Amino acid sequence: MRTDELDFDLPQELIAQEPLADRSASRLLRYRRTDRSIEHRTFSDLPRILRPGDLLVFNDAKVIPARFTLRKPTGGIIEGLFLDQEASGVWHVLLKNLGPRAIGKTLQFVDADETARVLSQGAEGDYRIEISSKQSALELLSRIGRMPLPPYIHRQRGRDNRDDADRRRYQTVYAKESGSVAAPTAGLHFTEALLRELDAAGVQRTFVTLHVGMGTFKPITSDTLERHVMHTEAYTIGSEAAEALNRAKAEGRRIVAVGTTAARVLESQDGPRFVPKTGQTEIFIYPPYRWKHVEALITNFHLPRSTLIALVAAFVGLDEQRRIYRAAIEAKYRFFSYGDAMLLE
Repeated sequence: MRTDELDFDLPQELIAQEPLADRSASRLLRYRRTDRSIEHRTFSDLPRILRPGDLLVFNDAKVIPARFTLRKPTGGIIEGLFLDQEASGVWHVLLKNLGPRAIGKTLQFVDADETARVLSQGAEGDYRIEISSKQSALELLSRIGRMPLPPYIHRQRGRDNRDDADRRRYQTVYAKESGSVAAPTAGLHFTEALLRELDAAGVQRTFVTLHVGMGTFKPITSDTLERHVMHTEAYTIGSEAAEALNRAKAEGRRIVAVGTTAARVLESQDGPRFVPKTGQTEIFIYPPYRWKHVEALITNFHLPRSTLIALVAAFVGLDEQRRIYRAAIEAKYRFFSYGDAMLLE
């Protein structure tokens, strides 16, 4: 499949820069595969749309404040994104504007006394750096870091007065397992009150974990999807989740993935039954993909040429994905991470 088949034109004003005051007030485009119908609803309508017995599967990954700023000895500013901690004091990161001959350079954190020494460079703009701190990465980033908002959400360089708000809103209300560098954005629309309404409506839920890394949001740069290589990401299906999923399948109830990350966890499970597992996945879902487990999907509207929009096209078909996005643009839905949502069933 050609990558340019996932292109679309989006007016800049439809890229959401701020979340709504009420998470569940987002709009919800409902699409039904049986009759190809499109219906415009509100996310708070979900308890009246889903079926009693549906099993919602959430990704409970918690976003860490992974963005940080460094200063070169010459005074130049470097933007950094933490990916993971490989060993005590050694981080795997992305660095922007570091320049040539970087190995061995010592850089100063802008918002802290600590320094970072560049140890090595990877093939994709990633680096290993040694931190002059006895604190863990999470402790240091909690003090000086910023939420890793995507670049299409415009914020000032360094900490600004919106960072505290982003720390609350670029996080699901059920986030639990720290380690993700991007939010599972379909879950941002849920509130505690909405979850209680879903309980009352007989909609069940369970949780899996996928720590979103740079692979999920890496643009597809190859001419065809078949040539794109996904990065691996860590995921967990616990015993309670496996039991709930197997029970839903045995009883003929729908499994509804909340977000593409939850969908990728579920589809990474081979065979008809789920077993508890902690592992790595590099699954890349694109047309024509034969779905094994997911029967409905709640998701946001995604970037062109992304692995996420490819997954949507695999779920509804390429022509229908294009039609859904055209309808959303015509109806002026808000796009991307802080935008509106859709239910595909």
